Amino acid sequence: MESAEVLELAKKIVEILDEKKALDIQTLAVGDKTILADYFIIAGGSSTTQVRALADELSVRMSQNYGVRPSRTEGIQSANWILLDYNSVIVHIFHRETREFYNLEKLWSEGSEIPTSVLGELQI
Repeated sequence: MESAEVLELAKKIVEILDEKKALDIQTLAVGDKTILADYFIIAGGSSTTQVRALADELSVRMSQNYGVRPSRTEGIQSANWILLDYNSVIVHIFHRETREFYNLEKLWSEGSEIPTSVLGELQI
């Protein structure tokens, strides 16, 4: 996938999560730090029900609207930390306490954060 396509994918994911009221959405550009992905999107929910609903809505809308399905999904059963792997974009949806415990933002602090407000304005 070209970098413009990857950025567009990240933007679509953030838009969906934002529309569904995900908490504290952060986009980290990690492509120059790891071969795992170009972007990590980290979002939260206030309950396991919300975390699961966010993951379900994201998965359904990305598939129906854009024909994109995650290559792998983890954590649906417990809904404390759900991971949706869109190859170049990995989405982490956390329950609030689980997010504080693992603190991925600190772990990947060398990645450049792209503020959600700026992500929507980036030209592709």
